[in-house]
Amino acid sequence: MSPRSRARHAARPRIPFGAIAVALILAAGGVVAWRIQDGRAGRTLAGGTISPRPTLSVASGPALTPTPSVEPSPPPVPSPEPINTAYRGISTFRGNATRTYYGVGPVPRKPTVIWGYPVSGSLCSTSSDQHGERLWCGTGWTGQPNVIARDGRIEVRVGAYDGSYHFLDGRTGEPVRPDLVTGDLAKGSATSDPDGYPLYYAGSRDNLFRVVALDRAEPTVLWSVNADTSVPGPLWNDDWDGAALVIGDYLLEGSENSWLYVIRLHRRHGTDGLVTVAPKIVATIPGFDDRLLAELPDTDVSIESSVAYADGVVYFANSGGLVQGWDISDLLDGGTRYRRVFRFWTGDDTDASVVIDDEGSLYVGSEYQRFNSRGKEVGQLMKLDPRRPDDPLVWSVHVEDLGFEGAGGTWSTPALYDGNVFEAFADGQVMAVDADSGEIVWQTRIGVPSIASPVVVDGVLIQGDCTGALHAWDVSHLRRVRPLWTMDLGACVESTPAVWHGWIYVGTRAGQILGIANPGKLPA
Repeated sequence: MSPRSRARHAARPRIPFGAIAVALILAAGGVVAWRIQDGRAGRTLAGGTISPRPTLSVASGPALTPTPSVEPSPPPVPSPEPINTAYRGISTFRGNATRTYYGVGPVPRKPTVIWGYPVSGSLCSTSSDQHGERLWCGTGWTGQPNVIARDGRIEVRVGAYDGSYHFLDGRTGEPVRPDLVTGDLAKGSATSDPDGYPLYYAGSRDNLFRVVALDRAEPTVLWSVNADTSVPGPLWNDDWDGAALVIGDYLLEGSENSWLYVIRLHRRHGTDGLVTVAPKIVATIPGFDDRLLAELPDTDVSIESSVAYADGVVYFANSGGLVQGWDISDLLDGGTRYRRVFRFWTGDDTDASVVIDDEGSLYVGSEYQRFNSRGKEVGQLMKLDPRRPDDPLVWSVHVEDLGFEGAGGTWSTPALYDGNVFEAFADGQVMAVDADSGEIVWQTRIGVPSIASPVVVDGVLIQGDCTGALHAWDVSHLRRVRPLWTMDLGACVESTPAVWHGWIYVGTRAGQILGIANPGKLPA
């Protein structure tokens, strides 16, 4: 089915539906050679077996197909501001509270793998789910590194499927501090404190979300919360995928137990100069409601996205397709009140993070695997206006083609740039949609599925795919989009790249973290 975009102006009734559990099997280029797992117990993105890949050669870099520039690009469009104010860098998934900051250019035009970590071997470990014990490799879905630029140094922080968080020199890929070792997969994205406290907020598949001090000889866990025991009714499982937000002295985080946590951190420096915290959970908010559970034949309603926040309201979605907004402004002022101010049902698994524009509109990407009437009605990429709670759907784009065998739609968090919404889909499409009208203004097919989230910096769109390719296009003129280069990184690029002053940092399912730049480049 060709994608179609259409504005919606009339209220639509909600339609109960049945759902079908599906196995998602990747068949890319005629080869089914490895298993893609999104780090979610009981759900598989592709069939086969993961095999750790050998370390990429950093002398020559991976295969590269450049396209020469034929005309100068216009001045870069200013990027939204990052959430971190005490230092430069990317401190959380997509960089700020609205999930719209992608880093700082320039993007390398002759990219080469400068370093790979580890130098030998792969970041892999065995982990069990309902399908049994298996090997997991890489940096996970979302998996965008933090990039911390201060005191003349660049530190890259990223979790991996070896069960550890790693802290690397951005110039060399060498460790700058000991690993933070957890009891299971360190999956999803973590967050560095945006206000300059030496704190790191990181979840794991071992049930625990941790507050970690980085001003000791080694990363030190100061406090943790258990997803299995901290709420009255956990659903689905006890993993942590999303990158937390720190707003003032409060931490906002969703869990795969389908609850949102609002935690007062009480950050301080002790008399010895070391950072301290005294966290208190001030609210746990359900990511589900009775209406949703009545509409679904299962309780697969985990929160796997990184929550977004604007103007006192936190927005998040779940794998049952429920998009919610909760006004927590009183909580953040030290009060006890919070209330739901927005509800919308996409009909299908919505793991991508909600993105918020300057006017407060929401952009939501949803999967297509339950094949119900609601998913067909509202589409797989949509713009929602929370100021119209009874009729929030402004426009939608339908991409129901099945890229993973048995499933379609998108796992990718949309990117906003220069008045357009960029998104990648499971059927191999990458497109730009006019944010006002919902019209598709550019699209291409990379030919293979992608679950990575796009980033756009200085008019360059970067997108990974599940054959291991990393693509770049010049999208500064959407009527004249030009492919710039494609790199073969050796295995599925499901993690979101971080772009920082001529460097790209990204992990792959080969079990490596890579530093990519023009030859001879050093970070700013």
